[in-house]
This record gives sequence, structure tokens and C-alpha cells, in this order.
Amino acid sequence: MGSVFPLSLLLLLAASYWRSGTVLGRRVRRAQGPRESPPAPSGTSASFWVRINPQSVAVRPGASVWLNCSNNCLLPPNSSLHTQLRRGKTFSGPGWVSYQLLDVRAWSSDVRCFVTCAEETRGATARITTYKAPHSVILEPPVLEGGMYTLRCHVTRVFPVGFLVVTLRHGSRVIYSESLERFTGLDPANVTLTHAFHAGFRDLGQPVTCLARLNLDGLVVGSSSAPIMLTLAWSPASKALVFTSIAVLVIILVAVGTAYLRRCLAMRSLA
Repeated sequence: MGSVFPLSLLLLLAASYWRSGTVLGRRVRRAQGPRESPPAPSGTSASFWVRINPQSVAVRPGASVWLNCSNNCLLPPNSSLHTQLRRGKTFSGPGWVSYQLLDVRAWSSDVRCFVTCAEETRGATARITTYKAPHSVILEPPVLEGGMYTLRCHVTRVFPVGFLVVTLRHGSRVIYSESLERFTGLDPANVTLTHAFHAGFRDLGQPVTCLARLNLDGLVVGSSSAPIMLTLAWSPASKALVFTSIAVLVIILVAVGTAYLRRCLAMRSLA
């Protein structure tokens, strides 16, 4: 029994020393605080941005446009502009560059601004849309010829013609629609659409309208003519035929009436 007690005492002292050393080590590490992270490398970061203003602009054909490309690079940046449009003047300052684009005629152009900061390049894109809404949409009065109504719609000073759709409506229904994709000119132009259709008496008194609409990748610009009521309109040839028919009918009626009158007079003289 005497030899067991000193051994137990030694084991208790060793366990107490181990616990105290562990707690002390934790306290020392807490006092030292967390280890510092390595310093971030100099240059760009996730906050580096490039912006172009305006991002979307619509102008008349032949106009000029100013685009401003800005950035927040802390180092001297290298800025460039990629476009097929003709460039004019350029002005710059801390964190921005303004570019002038001349004589814009293509209906849609993408302009890209790139900025390189500490060997990292980022960019922004602007879209320039060039169009001219129809100056006027004029529908001529319908002309009836050979049982068909002829409609003529004039669309003036519109661009780009290749994205123009002209639609003729009779009442609430579409009687004709045409897309002018075959036109590729880069200047405003006049367009005349002619269409003939048959209409019965039940169609008379309903309005006919001409609608000119530009479809520019989601941007829709349209204009409509004044409505014209569908009536019995006659061409000069039709009018001449009608007048001739009426004249012949009148001559026949006069001849028949004259013959009848003579017959009546003859019968009275015999009586």
C-alpha cells in the first residue's frame, strides 16, 4: 500500500501540469491575436470599373455623337475606343475620356470602350441607333376600277427603309402588309405602296388606313394616315362608261316615250 500512494500522487501531478500547460498555451495564443493576412497585391481589384455614357442613344442620320468613357483606376490607365464610325475630337481628364463620332449613318452601331489598368483590361459598350420616323403617311382616296379598289399609300422621308413595314387596314382587319427589306440605302427616302383588293357592298362605309412602322430590334416607331371611308369611288374610265350608259338609257326612254305618245295620238284621231 505504501508504494501505491506515491505512484498515484505522481500521476495526479503530471495530469495537473499538462492541463495547466494547455490552458496557458491557449491564453498566450489569444493574447497574440489572429495571424495577419498577406498584403493584397497592388494594382486592380474587383472594384475596378469602366463605364460609357450614354449607353444607348438615337440620332438623325448624319448627326454627331459624344461618348464619355470613365473609370476608377488609381494608376495611369490606357484607354481606347473600338468602332467603325468616323472619329472626331477627343478630350480627356482624370478618370475619363470623351470621344466624338461624326456623320453617323448606319442604323445601328456598337461602340466599345476599353481601359487597361495594371495589366487588366475591362470594357463597356454603347449602342447608337440612327433612324428617322416617317415625315408623313398619306393614303389616297380609293379608286374603284373593274370591280377592284386600288389603294395608294405614300410614306415620306423615312430611314432606314429596309426596316419599314407598311400595312393597309380595312376596318379592324389587315388587307395587306409588306416588309421593305430589299432596300439598303443609307439616306431617308420616300416609299409608295399600291394594292388592289375586292370589296363588296357590306364593306362600304368602313375606314381604310395605312400604317408605316419601323422595327428596330425592339424599338418600334410608327405613324398612321388619316382614315378614309370606303365608298363608291369611280375612275375616269368608269365614270365615262357610266355617263355613256346613262345617256344611252335616256335616249332609249325618250324614243320609247315618243313612240308611245304618237301611238296614243293616232288612236285618238281614229276615234
